[in-house]
Amino acid sequence: MRRPLRRAAATAAATLALLLAAPQAFAAEQSADAGHSAKLYTPDPNPDAVRQIAGLVKAGQYRDAVRVTAMIATPQAVWFGDQSPAEVERLARDVVRDADRRDALPTFALYNIPGRDCSNYSAGGAATTAEYQAWIDAVARGIGSRDAMVVLEPDALALLPADCGQDDAQGTKTAARYTEVNYAVDRLEPLRGTRVYLDTGHPGWHSVNSIVPRLIKGGVEQAAGFYTNASNYFTDDANSWYGKLISSCIAYVEKSSGDAADCPNQQTPRAEAQTWIDAHVRVPASRMAHFVTDSSRNGRGPWTPPAGKYTDAQDWCNPPDRGLGARPTLRTGDPLQDARLWIKTPGESDGLCLRGTEGPEDPERGTVDPKAGDWFPQQALELARYAKPPLLPGK
Repeated sequence: MRRPLRRAAATAAATLALLLAAPQAFAAEQSADAGHSAKLYTPDPNPDAVRQIAGLVKAGQYRDAVRVTAMIATPQAVWFGDQSPAEVERLARDVVRDADRRDALPTFALYNIPGRDCSNYSAGGAATTAEYQAWIDAVARGIGSRDAMVVLEPDALALLPADCGQDDAQGTKTAARYTEVNYAVDRLEPLRGTRVYLDTGHPGWHSVNSIVPRLIKGGVEQAAGFYTNASNYFTDDANSWYGKLISSCIAYVEKSSGDAADCPNQQTPRAEAQTWIDAHVRVPASRMAHFVTDSSRNGRGPWTPPAGKYTDAQDWCNPPDRGLGARPTLRTGDPLQDARLWIKTPGESDGLCLRGTEGPEDPERGTVDPKAGDWFPQQALELARYAKPPLLPGK
């Protein structure tokens, strides 16, 4: 754990809050959740975020410094991927112990599946199924009996090897993907305080009819449920409705032996979809798959690229002028939605966005974007400035 960075961030936060008399900027929407810790966990910040804050203070940009400080002081997921089993076990144990001391519930985003991201910007992960299973075993040992939420392998089910031309004619790699996801669910969900959620992509990607069979094959019935909008920009309303439709369809298939093809999807008029749910789903919410959503960058919703400007606009990749979304909470007011989280670390780049050009600059920004996972000061400022709700009172 990076204690010096945490102390530096805390000092910066306290100093800037006093300067601007806006301590509420650092308050996160947190609440008690029966059977689990009282609040969501805030991990150590990216070191470059602390450096950016120091630079903003030095330049006299105090309000922006407070905004970025508030952003990194908000609960968000801890990402693990590419570490050795020994290292990830130690890191996971450090986090759950630290969270336990603070009576907080950590969220882990596990990102180490073989063939991760179809070998694109976030390529990497374990080399084999056996290697991945050993890595998951290490995570499980690290968590132990302490509380944790696990967002399992973003894009693992929404972007199968078969979807991106990585598989053979027999579907070997796609079959292995399902084996890997099921193994992780079976290893982690039985831990005393752990809840595991599976990948759905986002509401603008797979239809309900498409993603539900993948979730069922991935073992969603043995997990706490699923998550949506990880690292994307769809609104809370769109995410919650998508989650309800998916959960209802899973119940229809699993509890009533229905066909996912018969379920309404997110393009179905809502009144019509609700009528279908009322007629076909009579399972109480307590027995349905629950879900969590990512609101880390959805304050302004998705970016609409200029018409006809790009051959591949990559609207998911470091889009301009987006804002932080609603703060994380365990109290959503929806019996099916366990939490609203910041899964994506806001301020960290999505990768080298070229938008169909030869690059190396991102033509929408006029800069070379940092590689995936590196701190992106320009985007961090945009997210903080355009947050909805705002990070500072008044604007």
